[in-house]
Amino acid sequence: MNATIAWITARGLFGRRRVLLLLPLPVLLVGLAVVARTAGVDGAQWAQPVLVGLGLGVVLPVIALIVGTGVLGSEIDDGTIVHILTKPLPRWQIVLPKLAVAAGVTALTAALPLYVAGVLADSARLGLALAAASAVGALAYSALFLALSLVTRRPVLLGLVYVLIWEGLLSNLVTGTRVLSIQHYVIAIADKIASTPLLGTTVSFGVSVAMCAVITVGFTALAVDRLRSFSVAGETS
Repeated sequence: MNATIAWITARGLFGRRRVLLLLPLPVLLVGLAVVARTAGVDGAQWAQPVLVGLGLGVVLPVIALIVGTGVLGSEIDDGTIVHILTKPLPRWQIVLPKLAVAAGVTALTAALPLYVAGVLADSARLGLALAAASAVGALAYSALFLALSLVTRRPVLLGLVYVLIWEGLLSNLVTGTRVLSIQHYVIAIADKIASTPLLGTTVSFGVSVAMCAVITVGFTALAVDRLRSFSVAGETS
């Protein structure tokens, strides 16, 4: 992995105003959990809407969307990608460090509040399960959204369609669509680590792990291939 590319990516990401967009949702998640726990509300009554509905359904994918589309998309928009593409580097040495930064920032930003909310809802084991599962989900989401930033000029819009329409609406209404939902893979992994009635999905643990691996590898390969098609002017062929 190219440490220089990773450092440039992290510095560019935290140097932009969009990093401020990462803060409100995690704060809201922890705030709701603290209020519910302080008010003495039983965790079984608020865990599903807060942990799953907000935490895994909104906080994790939205943060991944903001970061994943930003590590390359912003460089394409402002033209600075040209400076990287002129270097004699294999395209995978550009994509992998950026994916690592995107997944790391997403995992850290989402896992910490999910851990706190999980502890407040039930136990430290549930908190750790949510944090670990969200880290796996962060990698899959980041690969997907990073590839989208190279495939289309509207990656955020398409990402929102996937998060809000496919995962937020269809996967909760039509059971069969859950086998193509990263959100439900994350829920299944968390439930396997800390089996609890507070979480629930029809997707099996084995399918979830396998599909996360397929999505991560597949969309990373797509991103590498699409980056190869960029000319020095930053335009796709």
